[in-house]
Amino acid sequence: MQIVSVVLIAFLFVTLWRGVRIVPQGEEWVVERLGKYLGTLLPGLHVLVPYIDRVAYKVTTKDLILDIPEQEVITRDNAVLITNAIAFVKVTDTQSAVYGVTNFQLAVMNLVQTSLRAIIGDMDLDQALSSRDQIKARLKESISDDVADWGLTLKSVEIQDIKPSPTMQKSMELQAAAERERKATVTRAEGDKQAAILEAEARLESAKRDAEAQVRLAAASAEAIKRIAESIPEKELPAYYLLGEKYIVALKELAQSGSSKTLVLPADLLKSLEGMMGRRA
Repeated sequence: MQIVSVVLIAFLFVTLWRGVRIVPQGEEWVVERLGKYLGTLLPGLHVLVPYIDRVAYKVTTKDLILDIPEQEVITRDNAVLITNAIAFVKVTDTQSAVYGVTNFQLAVMNLVQTSLRAIIGDMDLDQALSSRDQIKARLKESISDDVADWGLTLKSVEIQDIKPSPTMQKSMELQAAAERERKATVTRAEGDKQAAILEAEARLESAKRDAEAQVRLAAASAEAIKRIAESIPEKELPAYYLLGEKYIVALKELAQSGSSKTLVLPADLLKSLEGMMGRRA
């Protein structure tokens, strides 16, 4: 009798446990009656028909974070890239999520990978590496309708990495090094060219100034001769004066020269000048 009582108590406990269910916040439970969909239990207390109704699926309604594994993708110009992503989805229709596809999480991951390969396959290498936001937008647009059929809402999808494969990366480094060397060579050539131009312009400017100085010096000499001729009546004396002045300056420079050891001055400067001009005293 005691054993029967224990069995009855156990049966009542199991029956009560199977009939009264509490769904926690953040979950929805799918109930089947005799193998057929009966309804979806929202958070709270619920009473089921024991042994006939059963909770077939427990689905979280929080945002799901799906880490999309790395994969190799090929761009339009045959460059191999390695990329991965992360998707944030939310179950908005529990019945469609559990009955619409075998495994909706795996389905979303494969859908993202396939769409990612298709989008990057339409791009060149440079465009793929510099258009992360564009890829993200096209990816979200292309899979939003598909996941909606499974009772899901795509909240966001982010491209985590998009990088060249190791072989491709090595080739790009060599290309970048060659490009930097080419630019350095061009810069050096431009610098040499500019320096040569500046040097030629400096010589031209110096020659112009030398010519201008000689012209002004000649004008000054002419003006000096004119003034001396006007102040000295005798016709030849101005020339003697200027010639003597230059002669004295030349002797002075000769005397200051370090290589000159002996300097002989003419006894009669005027006679010497007359001799230089071919005039006899």
